[in-house]
Amino acid sequence: MSTKRSRVHPKYKTRHGLRNWAEYDRALVQRGDITIWFSNQAVVAWTPEKTGRRGAQRKYSDLAIETALTLRLVYGLPWRQTEGFLNSVLGLMRLPLTAPDHTTLSRRSAGLATELKHRPAGPIHLIVDSTGLSVHGEGEWATWKYRLGGSRRGWRKLHLGVDDDGFILTSALTSGSAADATTAVELIDQVGGDIERFTADGAYDAACVYEAVAGRRRGPLEVVIPPRRGALEHDVPHATAPWRTRHIRRIDEIGRRAWRTESGQHQQAKAENAVFRIKRIIGPRLRASGESARRVEMVVGCNILNAMLHLGRPRFIRGAGGGARRLIHSAPRVRSTKSLIRAPTPIRRKAVLRSALNTSTLTGCSPTR
Repeated sequence: MSTKRSRVHPKYKTRHGLRNWAEYDRALVQRGDITIWFSNQAVVAWTPEKTGRRGAQRKYSDLAIETALTLRLVYGLPWRQTEGFLNSVLGLMRLPLTAPDHTTLSRRSAGLATELKHRPAGPIHLIVDSTGLSVHGEGEWATWKYRLGGSRRGWRKLHLGVDDDGFILTSALTSGSAADATTAVELIDQVGGDIERFTADGAYDAACVYEAVAGRRRGPLEVVIPPRRGALEHDVPHATAPWRTRHIRRIDEIGRRAWRTESGQHQQAKAENAVFRIKRIIGPRLRASGESARRVEMVVGCNILNAMLHLGRPRFIRGAGGGARRLIHSAPRVRSTKSLIRAPTPIRRKAVLRSALNTSTLTGCSPTR
C-alpha cells in the first residue's frame, strides 16, 4: 500500500453550510408533484395547421411530441406506457385531445426541432465537462460478438456547458472517440451571450479552445484551464493563450493545489454536478435507437433539469455549518461495561472499568450496575 501523499487531492474536505434549506426542501417536494395543466395556447397548438400540400396532414404538432417525450423521460416510461399515461391525463382534464400513439412518438422524435430554452442575460461564466452514456441495446457483449470494437457502438459521449448557477446552456452528443477539446469549440459557438470566464479541466488544454474563447471576447476575459504536468509555455503561442502562460508560471511558484484554490478552478465541479444530475434523474443510458433521436432526447433531458433547477436550488456558504457535528465526532467514546468485562486480565479489567465509570459520571450518564 502506497503511503505517498497526494499534492492535488487533500485529505481534508472543506465544509459548506446550506443557507436556504427550507426553500430548497420545498423545491425538492415540488419536483415530485404530478400536477399537469394545459394552457389555452397549448390546447390550440396541439393540432397543427394545414400545410396546403398534397397527401395526409400531420395530426399532432411538435408541441404534442415534445410533451410526450418530456413525460417519458421524467417518469421513465416506455413508448406504450407514455401513450397510455398521456391519454389518462387528457381524459381526467376532459380535454378534446388525444395522445399520439407509440409508433408516431418513436418516428417523430427523431426529427423534432427543439433547443435549450434557458438563455441567461448578460455575460456568462461557461463551465464545460463531458461524460459517457451507454446506448440501449448495445453492450460490450454485442460489441465482442459482432466484432464492433472499432466502431464503439456501445456508448456515446455527452458534452455539457453550464453557467455559474448550474443551468445547462449548451450540449452536444458525439461518438465515444470524439476529443473533448474539439467538441468544446462547438459548445462555445452555441452560446448566445458574451463569455467573461471559461473554466474546464485539463482535457481542454488545447490551442483551438483558447482561440474559440478569445473570439467571443467582448471585455475582460479569464480562461482557467489547468495545464498538463510538464507543460511548456511555448506549446501554445502566448498571443493565443496568455492565460496559460500565466498559469504555468504561477503553478511553478505556489504549487498546483494552491493554484486551484487561488484561480477558482474548483468551480469546474458545477459541470460535474450537472453530469451527476443527468445520470441520476434522466438515466445513465440513451433509450432512443437513432442518432438524431438520441440528440433530441438529451436536449429534452437538459430542459427538464433546468426546469427543476428553476423551482429552487441550494445555496452554500463555504466554511459555514458543521461545527456541532465536528464537536460530537471529537467527543470521547464511552465503552460499554459489557465489553469491558471481557478484558484479558482481572487487573486490567478493574482499571478500565473504574476509568469507564468515572467517564460516564462526567458525561452525565448513569453507570450500569
